[in-house]
Amino acid sequence: MKKLIAGVVLGVALTAVAHGAGDPKAGEQNAAVCAGCHGQGGQKPVMGVYPKLSGLGEKYLFNQLVAIKSGNRVVPEMTGILDNRSEQELRDLAAYFDSQEMIVSQANPDLVDEGAALYRGGNLATNVPACAGCHNPRGNGNEPGGFPALGGQNAEYLAKQLKAYREGTRNIGPNSAIMIDVAAKLTDAEIKAVSSYISGLN
Repeated sequence: MKKLIAGVVLGVALTAVAHGAGDPKAGEQNAAVCAGCHGQGGQKPVMGVYPKLSGLGEKYLFNQLVAIKSGNRVVPEMTGILDNRSEQELRDLAAYFDSQEMIVSQANPDLVDEGAALYRGGNLATNVPACAGCHNPRGNGNEPGGFPALGGQNAEYLAKQLKAYREGTRNIGPNSAIMIDVAAKLTDAEIKAVSSYISGLN
């Protein structure tokens, strides 16, 4: 009987770890400072170059917060903001923002066809894989793999990040190597089109 109880307790503990240990309610209490740039709930940033944080994926958000705090991902606007946050507080913030609904932007109608083709099928001529392979056909991401949900994200922010990957200035974590390889093959026009398309994807 003791072994059975121990097994149940261990199973519950492993399930909790597998699904993340962040507390959205605790995260909400610490998210007020974030609203100045990212908007309430991380849904409406004050500038297009700032990311929406809502619904991106708890694992991805936590990893980015850790990278920014450690200095492995340099975001000048975030300097010092996370310095006094514990790992648990970062997990709570990630859980809170992931629990918020993404508000979808409006794609440029003139770029939808080109952007959709790249997102869904890539570019065979230049060996660019389809974005949908990692980020889901609907832009919902892949939480276990740590690939963020992209659908609805600001086009300006997406374009900035793709160019950073292309230039090698954003290079943290195992998934960065994939993005650096992909972005290296994208033209400015392709980046603009696919970023616009993703911004209207839900």
